[in-house]
Amino acid sequence: MPQTKPIVSIVNVVASASVDQKIDLNDITKKFPETEYNPEQFPGLVFRIKNPKTATLIFRTGKMVCTGAKSEELAIKAVNIVVQRLRKGKIKIKKDAVITVQNIVSSINLGGKIHLEKAARTLPRSMYEPEQFPGIIHRMVDPKTVILIFASGKLVCTGAKKESDVYRSVHNLHSLLEEKDLMIYE
Repeated sequence: MPQTKPIVSIVNVVASASVDQKIDLNDITKKFPETEYNPEQFPGLVFRIKNPKTATLIFRTGKMVCTGAKSEELAIKAVNIVVQRLRKGKIKIKKDAVITVQNIVSSINLGGKIHLEKAARTLPRSMYEPEQFPGIIHRMVDPKTVILIFASGKLVCTGAKKESDVYRSVHNLHSLLEEKDLMIYE
């Protein structure tokens, strides 16, 4: 059987951060008119940067959430760039941001089709209700991730906190699908 190596692409890394101080969001809007802040609708200010292309939500508590990065490294870099720009714009930020990756979302192509019905019966901690959703929802224990499995051989992995967890999850699932003869290669 022609075993192919899965193609993994990280599509979004969500990281939280804190600078451990209160921040005046109105002051930021004055100094950075390109930011978005509508406190009536949402308590956070949106600070977008082009490189890496991300959006960082900034809250008055000093907490931040960065989304859109394509790697852990870029998420960390993005938050640090935002803090740097705020400082350059005369927003006093005493400490550097403490950053934690919360979730990594990736899309995967296994390079073959999957017997979904059989896989749903075979894989532990899986849910398959085709009338509601076309894929299997598989909960992996170690690493703790959730993988959406589609008949096309495409997967979506979410919940990972490290990139290595994404690769480990995909490898474990792929090996299991191979072992149980649930992959179909053209």
